[in-house]
Amino acid sequence: MTEYHMPVMLTESVQALKVKPDGIYVDLTFGGGGHSKEILKRLDKGHLYAFDQDTDTLANAEKIEDRSFTFIKANFRYLTKYLKVYEVTQVDGILGDLGISSHQIDEGSRGFSTRMNGSLDMRMNRDSDYSAFDLVNTIKESDMKIILSTYGEVKNAGRVAKAICVSRVNKPIETTGELVKVLERLAPRGKQNKFFAQVFQAIRIEVNDEMDILREVLEQSAGVMKKGGTIAFISYHSLEDRMVKNFFNNGKIYGDAEKDIYGNVIRPFMPMNRKPITAGTEEIARNKRARSAKLRVAEKL
Repeated sequence: MTEYHMPVMLTESVQALKVKPDGIYVDLTFGGGGHSKEILKRLDKGHLYAFDQDTDTLANAEKIEDRSFTFIKANFRYLTKYLKVYEVTQVDGILGDLGISSHQIDEGSRGFSTRMNGSLDMRMNRDSDYSAFDLVNTIKESDMKIILSTYGEVKNAGRVAKAICVSRVNKPIETTGELVKVLERLAPRGKQNKFFAQVFQAIRIEVNDEMDILREVLEQSAGVMKKGGTIAFISYHSLEDRMVKNFFNNGKIYGDAEKDIYGNVIRPFMPMNRKPITAGTEEIARNKRARSAKLRVAEKL
């Protein structure tokens, strides 16, 4: 489990679910199986359905020999569809860890790391036909600027978009190393690594359609959750956290909350924590990737 991925806020997130021995639970992001295994320890007659679209996770799922466990190799945007396949109408809890796994980052060939040279890939689902190579080498400059600004909060997004589009004219940008080389002269002094990470994050989010997928699963969760059930999300950047926060607080991803005639907010969930739960100093010391994690929990009304 720890070789593939060290689960973030393992104790806090699973405890937040208040797992019942006979309950039905969903792990939206199986990865190395850390959170799933902890949930399974608490189940008796209950069941856990775990989603992951990455083929590399299959080996981890096959190691779990438990009748209470079902692995679903699919994107969690198909939550409702697959629960229907297994004749599940309602669940007691949903957990989603929205971060990239350590395995995905550390394997240079996946193209997620700014520090290792590899193919310009960044696909969470390797069966997908669209990769970072396709985006970087075909997208219009104006669209690239929007992606960098919106998903990476890159301050000089226009200059970066232009530099990428100029660079690819004579030869496609094929590797992460080549992309970093294009970015080097535009990186703020002393903040190069953060700048590279912002650009890579923006490209990764667009390639994998991450924001739309998160919106879809949040909206679906309200329909499959039992009254009193718990939903918990661990996010790693402000865009994800804002979406989760808005949905829990307002019942909507975007826009102001709607209220009934008594002034009560119309929403499917009640937030259980006003401020997000963050990793402790000991966990951050063990796993630096936990430092940006935020856990939000809500209960179905």
